Amino acid sequence: MEDITVIYNDTCPICAREVAGYKRAARRDALPVAFRGLSEGDLARYGLTTRDAARRFHVMEDGRLVDGIDAFALLWDRIPRLRWLARLVRLPVVAPVARVLYDHAAAPALYALHRRRVRRGAARRIA
Repeated sequence: MEDITVIYNDTCPICAREVAGYKRAARRDALPVAFRGLSEGDLARYGLTTRDAARRFHVMEDGRLVDGIDAFALLWDRIPRLRWLARLVRLPVVAPVARVLYDHAAAPALYALHRRRVRRGAARRIA
């Protein structure tokens, strides 16, 4: 049984590459972590729309949906080699900076790239 479920944008090459590393770590350490990509559908069961899932990184833990830096920290806590990173982003001085960087720089930039890929794909299908 999974302890947490990671919900991520598997159509994003950057996101997919990062999560591939987390998947390898989860397999290597036999961690109870499930991974659900945006393209797998069935996001409503997590209370997410496709747009919500594409905009931010999410983790479901005990029926509670967590996103952003807090979601990363929940996942990093489970991976022995990354626990230090979870502790770091939770430090009182680091946490607000990490949230601002993710919320106002990383997540919007990755979502903009996602929208561009979706538009290009739609344009190709029409042509």
